[in-house]
Amino acid sequence: MEAIRLKDYTIYVGPLQQSLRGFLEGLSYSALFVIADDNTEEHCLPFLEEALGHSRHHLIRIPPGEEHKNLGTCQQIWAQLMEQRAGRDALVLNLGGGVIGDMGGFCAATFKRGVRFIQIPTTLLSQVDASIGGKLGIDFRQVKNSIGLFQDPLGVFIDPAFLETLPRRELRSGYAEIIKHSLIADAGQWEVLQQLQRLDQAGWEALIIPSLRIKKKVVEADPFEKGLRKALNFGHTIGHAIEGFALETERPLLHGEAVAIGMACEAFLSAREVGLPENDMERIAGYVVQHYGHEALDPGNYEAYLNLMGNDKKNEGQRINFSLINPVGQAVINQYCPPELIIESLEFYNSLTGL
Repeated sequence: MEAIRLKDYTIYVGPLQQSLRGFLEGLSYSALFVIADDNTEEHCLPFLEEALGHSRHHLIRIPPGEEHKNLGTCQQIWAQLMEQRAGRDALVLNLGGGVIGDMGGFCAATFKRGVRFIQIPTTLLSQVDASIGGKLGIDFRQVKNSIGLFQDPLGVFIDPAFLETLPRRELRSGYAEIIKHSLIADAGQWEVLQQLQRLDQAGWEALIIPSLRIKKKVVEADPFEKGLRKALNFGHTIGHAIEGFALETERPLLHGEAVAIGMACEAFLSAREVGLPENDMERIAGYVVQHYGHEALDPGNYEAYLNLMGNDKKNEGQRINFSLINPVGQAVINQYCPPELIIESLEFYNSLTGL
């Protein structure tokens, strides 16, 4: 069992039965609620119920997918909490990926001005990314996480056994955040990742813990994203826009798939704006295509991407804010790139089909 201690809570990495049951026995709460979607109810709830033992709980079911991370689903969650007469001394367990962690935490933190909650991330993406930092929220008008707040959980419980329930595409999505963490903060870890040719050969626990330590270091230095924490947005300014647009199409992308595209584009911007060496830009772009294939971007959508980037919460005034890298392992925050250069980066990504 690995324990990663932050200022106000601890992340436990290991079998749920060893960590969660004892933690709950030390708490006092009037009612226990579990938020799950169809997938986590089927594949992950049995793990959780074994860890809970005889503890009685109320299950709140929500539909799966980013497209349901909205106010409508929040109303369903709040309604069920209200129907069960949940008080402020209740406890909510969020069992799922980033959508459930973000939205379940948001609903708990706002219901009756704050109900305590625990995060139990079940996807690789949520285990390495959403599990640290207390960011909660929902999407609004295609803009990801535009409604939300900061609130820490009581604890986070990461069981790598959950990853055995995931399809390859979901694992690949989460791996994008592991790549990002190395690129912004640990050049040595980036070299380790270069040796991983196939994700089905990955030893996930050995990759999760270094990634969590990177994010812990960044978040503790800047808990409310005023400065250094913006480094975590590498790949996300463009990635979020591509993801938000794709959600409204017949071919939605997973978060990590869109962020991978964003990292290739923003590696190009890093070379043009802050001097990232060309060979590093090409290594990053090639690694993205190696693991994620190539999803050609329609130039007819460029204007829509720019409009979505223009609504990004990190912007200042009318300028689109990026976190770039130079050298590998070091982020350069608060970089503002003009629309024509952003379009060049999208064209650069489209040129990668021959790799």
